[in-house]
Amino acid sequence: MLLSEFDYTLPEELIAQTPSEKRENSRMMVLGVENKSIQDKHFYDIVDLLDEKHVLILNNTKVIPARLYGYKETGAKIEVFLLKEADVSSPQPSSSGRGHSGLWEVLIRPSKRVKEGTVIRIADELSVEVLKPLPDDGKWLVKMIYDGNLLEILHKVGNIPLPPYIERKMTSDELKKLDFERYQTVYAKDEGSVAAPTAGLHFTEEILKKLADKGVEIGYVTLNVGIGTFRPVKCENVLDHKMDSESFEITQETADLINRAKAQGKKIVAVGTTTVRTLETAYKQFGEIRACKSASELFIYPPYEFKVIDKLITNFHLPKSTLLMLVSALAGKDFIFEAYKHAIEQKYRFYSYGDCMFIN
Repeated sequence: MLLSEFDYTLPEELIAQTPSEKRENSRMMVLGVENKSIQDKHFYDIVDLLDEKHVLILNNTKVIPARLYGYKETGAKIEVFLLKEADVSSPQPSSSGRGHSGLWEVLIRPSKRVKEGTVIRIADELSVEVLKPLPDDGKWLVKMIYDGNLLEILHKVGNIPLPPYIERKMTSDELKKLDFERYQTVYAKDEGSVAAPTAGLHFTEEILKKLADKGVEIGYVTLNVGIGTFRPVKCENVLDHKMDSESFEITQETADLINRAKAQGKKIVAVGTTTVRTLETAYKQFGEIRACKSASELFIYPPYEFKVIDKLITNFHLPKSTLLMLVSALAGKDFIFEAYKHAIEQKYRFYSYGDCMFIN
C-alpha cells in the first residue's frame, strides 16, 4: 500500500483558521456506508440520528498550553513545544499530586540555535534546560526548572498548541481567549494532550443532554493526544510507518458500559479517531474491553476488521495522514475519497477547526 494512494488536493481557503461561531452549527456530512449515500447536514442534526440503540464514547482528554516562547541568554528567540513527560523511573511527587521528574520530550525551533546545556528562559516562573537530542525525529529531552505547580504555570505563560496549518498569529488577548475556550471540548477533564480530539469540539452540553434524554448512553475514555497522531507519514510504503506511543485509560464504568452494549447488540459510536484507537487497542491487548491504563501504537489502515466501534464522528483529515487511512479502513478508501471530493465541491471547512462527518 502506497502513501500516494491517500493524497488529495485541498484549496487553501478551505482550511479553517477559526472555529464556527457556535460549536453545534458546524456542517456535518453523513455517510451511509452500506448504500454509499452522502447527506449534507449540520452537527446539531446528530440528535436526530442517534437513539437508545447507540452508545456514544468520547475522549475526555484536556489540552495543555504546550507551546512556550522564550529566549536564550544571547536574546535569541526560541520556541519549545511540549510533547509529553519523559518516561523515567522513580518519579518525584509534584505539588499537583502527580508524580513527575521535570523531564519532558519536546520539539525546539530553531533547533540549530540550541545545544546540550542551553537554558531557555520562558518567564520568571519557568526556564527550560536542554539536556540532549533524542534519536526520535527531531525531539529533545529537557528539564523544566520551576517552583510550584507546573500546570498552573503553563496556564499562565503557555499558549494553546494550535496545529501549523492554522497560520494566523496571536494578535490579541481576545484571540488567545478564544483558542483557550474553543480548542477544548466542553467535557475535557484530564490534562495531558498537546492537540485536541477535534471531533469532540462540535458537542455542546445541551446536545449531550438531548442525546441522553433520547436514551443514548454516553461513556468516556482518555487518550492523551501526542504530536505523532498528526505527524506526516514519510515512507512511501505505508506499512513501514510507526506510530508514536500515546497513553490512554479506560475506567471500569466505561468498560462495563461498552461490554454490556455489545452484548445487547447496540452500536458503538466513537467520537474521534483517538477514541477508535483507544478501544481497538484495548481489544487487541486483552481480547475484550477492560479497565486499564496502557498505551497505543496501533496503526489502522485498510483493510482492518474493527472489533469494537461501529460508527464514527470525525473531522476531515490531512492528505497522506494516518487519520485519513483510519477512516478509509472504516468506510472504504474509494468512498472516503468520493466524500472528500464532495466536501471540497460544497466548500466544507477542513481540519481541526473545521466541519465533520458521521460515518454511519
